[in-house]
Amino acid sequence: MKPFLTVAALLSGLALVAAPASAQSPAAQPTANHRALAAGYKALTLCSALFTAREAGGTRTQASVEAHELVGVYPELQPLIADLPVETFETEIAVTWDEAAPPRVAQFTPGRGCTIMPTGFVGGMREMKPVARRTSAPPLPTGAANGDAPALEAAVRRGFAGDFGPGSVTTGVVILQDGKIVAERYAPDFGPNIPQRTWSVAKSLAGTVIGAAVQRGEVDPDAPAAIADWQRSDDPRRVITLDALMRMASGLTSDTAGNRTDWLYFGGTAVDEQAPGWPLIAPPMTRFRYANNDTLLATLAVSPSFAAHPPNELFDRLGMIHTFAETDWRGNYVLSSQVWTTARDLARFGQLYVQDGVWEGERILPEGWRARVTTLSGPQPPTGTLGYGATFWLMNKEPGVPADAFSANGNRGQYVVIVPSRKVVIVRRGEDPAGKGFDIAAFTREVLATLN
Repeated sequence: MKPFLTVAALLSGLALVAAPASAQSPAAQPTANHRALAAGYKALTLCSALFTAREAGGTRTQASVEAHELVGVYPELQPLIADLPVETFETEIAVTWDEAAPPRVAQFTPGRGCTIMPTGFVGGMREMKPVARRTSAPPLPTGAANGDAPALEAAVRRGFAGDFGPGSVTTGVVILQDGKIVAERYAPDFGPNIPQRTWSVAKSLAGTVIGAAVQRGEVDPDAPAAIADWQRSDDPRRVITLDALMRMASGLTSDTAGNRTDWLYFGGTAVDEQAPGWPLIAPPMTRFRYANNDTLLATLAVSPSFAAHPPNELFDRLGMIHTFAETDWRGNYVLSSQVWTTARDLARFGQLYVQDGVWEGERILPEGWRARVTTLSGPQPPTGTLGYGATFWLMNKEPGVPADAFSANGNRGQYVVIVPSRKVVIVRRGEDPAGKGFDIAAFTREVLATLN
């Protein structure tokens, strides 16, 4: 625990989402920790963006990634990123950050995406086998909107013009009505075969992976989470249920909003060595605290099922063949943030919930799962207009939005809005800089107003 606590202390002043530079204290000389993290951020981002696009049949360039994904990041890392030298290999990105240390390395595995290797890694491939993935899927049908098609097109156009958030950067929009694509648009450098990082939309994907395991009878969401490190009889955390983790109500310590997990995401720390170590600070199901670690732990708890049914099996079943669930270097899925996918694949994910967990006549999620993950049965965020279910945000307090609307939300403007009563899915992808948010509620209202 001691090295982990030291890392947490070093990063305790950082916020979940980077604040504008003007809000920061005067810049200090960058530490070795910041240089290592900046290099890891750059290596993993370039690796994932370039190589998942290649596997999905699209094309990205280093210049494009630097112009979109590698700007507007955490202020303590942003000044360092541009000048860090990059070497690109067939399945690997290496970023130099210190004259005396090995470069930070991210490696690509077909079907899996990229993995950031630990700081100090000196070369060689990890023992990660390529995954055989479904190579084709029937396309989502397209059709004319049932409503005012020109008004819908205008709403989408306004989304790209920044009308729903000055300075926001929309990269893709897909809108489904009755299971058909009725609007779709992309920014230059992006398109239907260009995966982007989901950030915390991955948490809702994690909840869906868990739901599929429940449907197979492999997991009980109301039972204590099967975390090996908690199984001593005198460990108070052993009573934390899987449902409590999914509801951000574990009661575990969370020293910053979101419980920043930089060293796990970009530093090469593994999920199973970092996430289980947090102590209780409140009784489970008594306090809401949005924390990456709760989702990481929920995924870890169901990971024994992944040997037979990995997340990619579910994604392929839904036709999400351009979706890459990434792992740490020890093979643990990082389903709180590190999934790369396309807007169309996220539309399929949303449609699964419009159809109440049934896909092509097969029940993928348990009957009542949609109601479960959208029920306010746990402690709620103390501020704001959004409620929280189990890995999904609820738009129940948003004026002009149907009461049953819920969403998967992620950093930099990733949104999947699901409105079952209207049979509508709204996917908005973005690369919004820090402090330049996109008003997804206003966009949802305007889109729904154009549809019958």
